[in-house]
Amino acid sequence: MNLPRLTISAPHRSSGKSTITIGLCAALTARGMKVQPFKKGPDFIDPMWHEAATGRESHNLDLFMLGAEKVMQSFQRHASDADISVIEGNMGLFDGVDMEGSDSTAGVARLLKSPVILVIDCYGMTRGIAPLVKGFEEFEPETDIAGVILNKVKGSRHERKLREAIERYCRARVVGAIPEDEGMGIAMRHLGLVPLKEDRGLSPAVEAMRKTIAENVDIDGVLEMAGRAGQLADVEIPTIYIPEPKVRIGVAMDSAFTFYYPENLEALRAAGAELVPFSPMADSSLPKVDALYIGGGFPEVHMEALEKNSAIRTAIKERIEAGMPVYAECGGLMYLCRSISWEGRTCAMVGALQCDINMSRKPAGHGYVVLKPTGNGSWPVFGDEIRAHEFHHSSVTGLGETVFAFDILRGKGVDGRHDGILYKNVLAAYTHIHGLGAQGWAPRFIDMVSKNAHNCS
Repeated sequence: MNLPRLTISAPHRSSGKSTITIGLCAALTARGMKVQPFKKGPDFIDPMWHEAATGRESHNLDLFMLGAEKVMQSFQRHASDADISVIEGNMGLFDGVDMEGSDSTAGVARLLKSPVILVIDCYGMTRGIAPLVKGFEEFEPETDIAGVILNKVKGSRHERKLREAIERYCRARVVGAIPEDEGMGIAMRHLGLVPLKEDRGLSPAVEAMRKTIAENVDIDGVLEMAGRAGQLADVEIPTIYIPEPKVRIGVAMDSAFTFYYPENLEALRAAGAELVPFSPMADSSLPKVDALYIGGGFPEVHMEALEKNSAIRTAIKERIEAGMPVYAECGGLMYLCRSISWEGRTCAMVGALQCDINMSRKPAGHGYVVLKPTGNGSWPVFGDEIRAHEFHHSSVTGLGETVFAFDILRGKGVDGRHDGILYKNVLAAYTHIHGLGAQGWAPRFIDMVSKNAHNCS
């Protein structure tokens, strides 16, 4: 398949690749192009910004959670009707769990035969940029490092020295230089960028990033690099059939709960669910549903509003006690507990789970997770071994004797050894699963909901 594409990466975190990716996507879209964004890794927040820049849903390409076959299928499914695809990397280009680098951003770029543009934070650097770029070119020669975007450039003299060093010693071509004083920053929080779905007032930042990229990056040069991407062999892409729904699932969607992979929602629809959005912050009652899916987000930031809406908290607790199935991830787990404590304040939550949440400045769990189902409780097992991820600054306290859904083979979970608190028909875990990596999750969840609805009718 001839699909123009490129990967935006960097030598290390916090080099500016997210803002440059967003700005580049917006600049290409402004040219009238169909731009398909992707995010390497398990990130929820960057894809929201990608969507705002392109008008197209961004999808995660994660070799650890999905495997190479699913990554290739997902890429070709969503890139097939686009003029260009832009893949934002995570961490540094060669960083990953595997020491051989198979799961790194470079690993994804090699799998997809995608040219790479390195974003380099040039603060305090001149000639020394050459061995940095040269080392990246030589470390894994099969990774195609086609270009460099210089970030935080002090002025024209600084830019000239950087360009001359790269042109003399390196193969990669400089395609842009972003001045140090450009106002491209996005508000940050303890998990990274502020989610755009949480604060629509941040939308003008996308235009600021577009303008900066349009003025300081050789867009034609970037397009030339994307066009030289290698041919991909066609892969069989499974057909997704959406049947008539047999159950209704309420999905918590407001400023407090924004973390949902598109594939998870799609998998639920394909398994026979009608998805009904509701707001734990604003709605006075639950919609008429058979089950709930409460995803991740930042309930601690909105805990006063969540506490204030006692009507829906009471309704959720009553439905849980009556046996309604609920699947909750991270922020959803926090919301179902008795309380959240953060920065000297404590607010009451649903109280279905007899434990509390304490926030901390440092992550309590961060990275990839491997789970082994225990087979306990009423929740159906949906895999022999589940690869997923977690990123939370909160810990569960006051938890008594508990039945868990998973043993932790890698990661932190609830207590370092287990994840997935089971209570009645509730499964609440810190782990975020991906619908393509845990393919049995959606159909078994819907089957459980359907049987529960039948038994209650």
